[in-house]
Amino acid sequence: MSEQDTSTVDGPGTVDGPGTVDDAVAAGEPGTAGELSTVDDAGTAEEPGAAEEPGTAEEPGTAADAAAAEGESGGGAAGSRTSRRLEEEGEVAADYLEELLDIADLDGDIDIDVENGRAAVSVVAEEGSERQLRRLAGPEGDVLEALQELTRLAVQTRTGERSRLMLDVAGFRASRRRQLEQLTERAVREVDRTGEPVPLDPMTPFERKVVHDAVASAGLRSESDGVEPHRRVVIRPRG
Repeated sequence: MSEQDTSTVDGPGTVDGPGTVDDAVAAGEPGTAGELSTVDDAGTAEEPGAAEEPGTAEEPGTAADAAAAEGESGGGAAGSRTSRRLEEEGEVAADYLEELLDIADLDGDIDIDVENGRAAVSVVAEEGSERQLRRLAGPEGDVLEALQELTRLAVQTRTGERSRLMLDVAGFRASRRRQLEQLTERAVREVDRTGEPVPLDPMTPFERKVVHDAVASAGLRSESDGVEPHRRVVIRPRG
């Protein structure tokens, strides 16, 4: 953390005195990323195809995502091919996950979609099985990140192309995204109040992407600092 960073994130979800934003990022079960610990791509390590800071090629859902989304939404043969390829990724991932659920003796339905230019696969808990299924996410989302990488590798093995699919289990990422957006709102208010940068706790690429998007929507600036697994977002004043 740089010397000018006078705020830190430490407790769950409150703002602790001048210059300190409490952290809601320590997450247990949803609502806990693991996106989120985790959003956009995910993983405690940089993920394939993820985009780290807005407009770069590291953390998911930014420049690379925009380009992919444009290709998919655009009309013509190219858009159709992209759409078919992403649907195929989802189907291959669903086959892999269904086999995994059978081996683990877990119940869940597989939903396949295309979101932001990438395949999105969700394992949805059947009634009464949510607690068991959440074991595939883990308390901090670490298990989910690992499972997402394994699923991407399974897709790449079958299709021969690198996959950037997003995986969610039992609504873990959706819940984490909401938590991160609330955390970012508090941090943004702290930056506006003090005029000083506010560093957040280390996050996964998915989580950092969620925060970057929320900060941009608020009109402030953000950047990622550090190296995995300690890479974090620093929110900076306007201008």
